[in-house]
Amino acid sequence: MNREIPIFFTIDDNYAPFLAVALNSAIKNANSARTYRAIVLHQGLNETNIQKLKALETENFKIELTPMKANFDALDDRMSNRLRCDYFTLTIYFRLFIPAMFPQYDKGIYIDSDVVLTDDIANLFDIDMGDNFIAACNDLSIADIPPLVAYTENAVGVKAEEYINSGVLLMNLKKMRENDLEGHFLSLLNTYHFDSIAPDQDYLNAMCNGKILYLDERWDAMPNDARPPLERTGIIHYNLFSKPWCYDGIQYGDIFWKYAQDSGYIEEILAYKKAYTDDKKKADGECLELLVRRGTEIPENEITFKKMHENGVKIRL
Repeated sequence: MNREIPIFFTIDDNYAPFLAVALNSAIKNANSARTYRAIVLHQGLNETNIQKLKALETENFKIELTPMKANFDALDDRMSNRLRCDYFTLTIYFRLFIPAMFPQYDKGIYIDSDVVLTDDIANLFDIDMGDNFIAACNDLSIADIPPLVAYTENAVGVKAEEYINSGVLLMNLKKMRENDLEGHFLSLLNTYHFDSIAPDQDYLNAMCNGKILYLDERWDAMPNDARPPLERTGIIHYNLFSKPWCYDGIQYGDIFWKYAQDSGYIEEILAYKKAYTDDKKKADGECLELLVRRGTEIPENEITFKKMHENGVKIRL
């Protein structure tokens, strides 16, 4: 087996250093007998960052950088009459459009850029998904926050143990295209404009529930002081505010710094951390409080995924 493994990322200029660490870790753990292509859709990436990211690529691990706008414009005609939301809003739902934007691939991986890989990504790609739309990990970042657990069940309408984190997705792109996932999403978005705390993640959970393969948590291992670190990881996801480039003492933080050293951005990352002021840390705390508060309020809305589903509206594919 030597088919190309497509791995999708999306960033803006500010996130280039952290993507470089993610790419560096993926390349260091790649199998020399396999071929990989990181497809990076970006907004406003400057030429310096483009060159520095491209410099990481190897013979069997290619890095393709392409403006997100060009890819949205290239979406085929079957979507043109449904793209009624403004372009900027749609970019936050980027991973939902991967099947339609890249018809040449039947299977692919989407990963957030706040990660490091500690295993060959081919081992994730090779997992048999059966007829499921996606394979992902249960979102353990909310497991210890009761209001957010209640939110998944009472607003999204998905049991907490079935609610996945969309930061790492193995995607059955062929199956998603056959079931017109992006068309169904756009119909729901334009009709109901569901309020949510994790927009793309909540839509994915609501639409794909029942068609999800649950992965071992090592493929989306998140720092969590309430739990011991995993002995074996595959992808470490520095989710929410657990970012070693902002804070000291983050679980798995030493692994991030290991891959940051020769990412081409170590000086920029160290400078970023040094400039991460107490005011910024205070703002992070306030943001988390707002997240929890909105998670408490949204289930009371007249229109939620759960209420529409219970009223007979087709939410799940």
